[in-house]
Amino acid sequence: MAENNVLISMPEDRSFHVRYRMEASCLELALEGERLCKAGDCRAGVSFFEAAVQVGTEDLRTLSAIYSQLGNAYFYLHEYAKALEYHHHDLTLARTIGDLLGEAKASGNLGNTLKVLGNFEEAIVCCQRHLDISRELNDKVGEARALYNLGNVYHSKGKNVANAGTHDPGELPDDVKNALQKAANYYEENLTIVTELGDRAAQGRAFGNLGNTHYLLGNFRSAVLAHEQRLLIAKEFGDRSAERRAYSNLGNAYIFLGEFETAAEYYRRTLQLARQLKDRAVEAQACYSLGNTYTLLQDYEKAIDYHLKHLVIAQELHDKIGEGRACWSLGNAYTALGNHDQAIHFAERHLEISREKSSRETMADEGFFDLLSRFQSNRMDDQRCCFQEKNRLSAASVATSSTPPKTMIKSFSTSVVSPHTDEFLDLLASSQSRRLDDQRASFSELPGLRLRQHSSQAVLGHLMASNNRELDDDFFDILIKCQGSRLDDQRCAPPGAAKGPTVPDEDFFSLILRSQGKRMDEQRVHLPSAIKGPNSS
Repeated sequence: MAENNVLISMPEDRSFHVRYRMEASCLELALEGERLCKAGDCRAGVSFFEAAVQVGTEDLRTLSAIYSQLGNAYFYLHEYAKALEYHHHDLTLARTIGDLLGEAKASGNLGNTLKVLGNFEEAIVCCQRHLDISRELNDKVGEARALYNLGNVYHSKGKNVANAGTHDPGELPDDVKNALQKAANYYEENLTIVTELGDRAAQGRAFGNLGNTHYLLGNFRSAVLAHEQRLLIAKEFGDRSAERRAYSNLGNAYIFLGEFETAAEYYRRTLQLARQLKDRAVEAQACYSLGNTYTLLQDYEKAIDYHLKHLVIAQELHDKIGEGRACWSLGNAYTALGNHDQAIHFAERHLEISREKSSRETMADEGFFDLLSRFQSNRMDDQRCCFQEKNRLSAASVATSSTPPKTMIKSFSTSVVSPHTDEFLDLLASSQSRRLDDQRASFSELPGLRLRQHSSQAVLGHLMASNNRELDDDFFDILIKCQGSRLDDQRCAPPGAAKGPTVPDEDFFSLILRSQGKRMDEQRVHLPSAIKGPNSS
């Protein structure tokens, strides 16, 4: 019996082929963006990812991956507002489609970005969500990362507040100590898990951060133990940059333990590695630290040698702040040696640089406050209510009008009570409600998402039904906070304390000042009493 082959003619679906080509193009662009980012060219990678978003896709998981990669690429490019935007989109999408693992990943990335932006409370919420989901899924790797990220947030929070004051390590307010102690606890928890997983690289990172946290808390012996472990692991991996940082951190800890010779040895190793790595700024930092250490050891000849090396590199790198520090230190060292001509020379140079720097900051401050006053004035104008001077419109007509009245009354008597007060309050409430709605994440407005006409609501309904849970209030709180953070990111911030590239982050400049101040008091000679003459009373 012959087979009954039936051929059915089907009309060609052109829209299907167009969509297939677009899907392929989106994926190809995204894969090329990923390849470029892995090769270290994040700027080019971003261009391909942005092009993939422009093409768009109906594959929600592909879109989520693109958002995540874009957010990470912008993060590494230090464009944190853009990173925040795409990690925010990723979180919205992951929550909508019920992807817990994706939500955990997006929450962690969002938390890291918020931390860098200084929004520590929001960062903690996101990182805690990352931790909760990882534990729910029994994802040990994710749990370890979340613990590490939480440690970083609390460490940054504590250090940020500590740097705002004039506190030495260990001399901190209770809220700073609490934040740093929480950081240490999270790092310890992270170490427990990554040790079980046998992840030596992760152990090295945790030991380094734990040592820095103990240093800020004033637990210098604990800091030494942690940094010694960091040093050991860095040598295992041949990571000379991490090895250099460990030497520097060990030197800092030994300074506060009063073991200056040991500190000097670690700083010398720091200097040696900095030269091997051809990092001139770090080389200058090591010379600066060595100069100060030999000042504490009262070996002023060596101190001068290292401060002169620091001065040369600071001038080479056009670091006026570092140059000023070097001149100040050289002036003190020459004074201690009794070489007053050289001491006066460097003291005068330090004064010149200080005046020059002060003049520049004053000009910058004046420009900043001028900009700020204009900006605030514009914002106040935006918030003023407009009233029709003639032919006054009712509140109802204003509410239905697409454009607000343009003529403003120049003077408005506060004694006049509008006959439309209730309607005006209703209008105001409606306006505020719309502003809140504007801050909520809209699934249908995600960039790069292509839903076929007449199907977007059906797809969204299906996703929500399959998810079988509503987006909870905590999620919307996170989104609203993130939107608020984006507004904050656009505000101008006053310039922070200036820091030169040749001056270490953890320098002990103030310690030297106080230490030298005490020594100078001890070296003062009390003038003998005036010899009384015969007519003295």
